[in-house]
Amino acid sequence: MPTRFELKKQRILEQLETPEEEYSDLSPKGSVDEPIRPLIAEINQLQGLVTTSSCSGRISVFLEGKKRDNDPEASNQADEPSRAGPGGKGGGSWLFISHSPVEAGGKDRNTSLMSTFNLSEGNGDAKSSPQSQCSYIHIKFEPMILHILTASLEDAQHVITAAMDSGFRESGALSLGASKARESNPMVAVRSTGYSFDAIVGFQDEHNRNVALVDETYLQILVGIANERFKVNSERIARFRASLLHQYTVVSESASSNAKQGWENADARKQRKREEGFARQRALQDQSVALDADTTFDGTNIDGAFG
Repeated sequence: MPTRFELKKQRILEQLETPEEEYSDLSPKGSVDEPIRPLIAEINQLQGLVTTSSCSGRISVFLEGKKRDNDPEASNQADEPSRAGPGGKGGGSWLFISHSPVEAGGKDRNTSLMSTFNLSEGNGDAKSSPQSQCSYIHIKFEPMILHILTASLEDAQHVITAAMDSGFRESGALSLGASKARESNPMVAVRSTGYSFDAIVGFQDEHNRNVALVDETYLQILVGIANERFKVNSERIARFRASLLHQYTVVSESASSNAKQGWENADARKQRKREEGFARQRALQDQSVALDADTTFDGTNIDGAFG
């Protein structure tokens, strides 16, 4: 019978094999990021691992959701729309997302970042200043994050070791408990927040206009920082890949070497010892029969000497 892990891996791989035009997931993009596809393919070829979600790293411009009103009576009205918590969590929308470095002026160098990010320049007066309940606009850089389901604690340790060695310092196992079938399949998150950043660059006014709080030059500076961090992100991903594949290569070579040298696990050794014991008993019985056959009934040995 396939294990619980094997069944899950089979379902995930079948989903990933869905044609791109039919595939959809819960990410803002709705599909696997192109820069990380080769890494995911290699991980999923390893016995004991399967990826469940991923982001290759991105620069994004995000508009917070509407904040909750401070008036409890107003927030309990039946026609009150869904609102986000502090910082806009629980709602919002993406104004821009890229999983690769961004040109200073967008794809068209004559296009400003202000336009690329769907921002409008403020007038500098009180009307274009953020109000207490406004939704802010953030520009963010977020490194790669990868969730990997593992078949055992040993597999989870391989992933965590590779992650730590390559600079993803906030990585770790999210679940270590065993299932009802007593099968432990830890989920490992490969991540690092040390070189991410989040800066407020605008807000949405009462007319739903996205107003910039910074100028074009400042946006270019932030994008330049994000582009540099894309390089760091790519280097760490490459180190993670090399470390993980190396560990599984070593494990495979060790298993092959042990097999060639006659290495056996505890159960195999127990069975071998048992069979050797039976063989010794049969040999002793055969030897006893042979001695009886070599001795005559008058008490003399076969060579004629007297006993």
